[in-house]
Amino acid sequence: MSELLTNRIRGHAAKLGLTHLAETVETTLARAEAEQWGYLQLLDCVLDEEVAVREGRRFRNALNLSGLPHRKTLEEFDFAFQPDLDPRKIRDLAGLAFVEDKSNVVFLGPPGVGKTMLAVALAVAACQAGYSIYYTTLDDLIRQLTIAEAAGRYPKKLQTYLRPAVLVLDEVGYLPLTRTQANMVFQLISRRYELGSTIITSNKSFAEWGQVLGDDVLATAILDRLLHHCHAIAINGPSYRLKDRALLTAGGPPMP
Repeated sequence: MSELLTNRIRGHAAKLGLTHLAETVETTLARAEAEQWGYLQLLDCVLDEEVAVREGRRFRNALNLSGLPHRKTLEEFDFAFQPDLDPRKIRDLAGLAFVEDKSNVVFLGPPGVGKTMLAVALAVAACQAGYSIYYTTLDDLIRQLTIAEAAGRYPKKLQTYLRPAVLVLDEVGYLPLTRTQANMVFQLISRRYELGSTIITSNKSFAEWGQVLGDDVLATAILDRLLHHCHAIAINGPSYRLKDRALLTAGGPPMP
């Protein structure tokens, strides 16, 4: 193919925003000629690679804006360390039917058992599938909404947590809330009810949420909406952090 025609294709691709094609037109055409591709195969390859590049870019940008504390996937979770946890149930959730159904997921258990990692892994899977995601701890959510309310921007800030298809609300139960703060949580859960999926991690059983929220009536109202369409998973195994600490201690100098 003449250099003039190659440059023309490159120029048109650049104008159309097909950046990958503009950068690889020569190598793609050389491969097509070497492997004797037909017209349809060449066109399919060009479009497939362009979509893959754009999807990869979207995925990276979405993760950067999601607020996730890390990007670990389900493949990195050590199910062998939590033998009471059913891997099939978690992998079924990773199929993302719960997102399609706008159902919720709640991970319950003591600190360090992997609740946050599983919540993040499900969020990463959802992001990879094209769903919008956002992560926040309950403490940061309350702080941000309180600041916004004082500045007269509460409704706009609340949209930050209402908009995503999947919201991860981490560390529910670590700090008690005032009635005003608990009402913010109620508004969030109530507004997301059957409109989006919320993944929650908590170190408290549902029976203890009244103490955490400082109001049994509000806690009941929140749980009523949260649990109507929900997958609740209790993890009662050992702590990953204590395991890592034990390994470090075993491999290090004797303790005094």
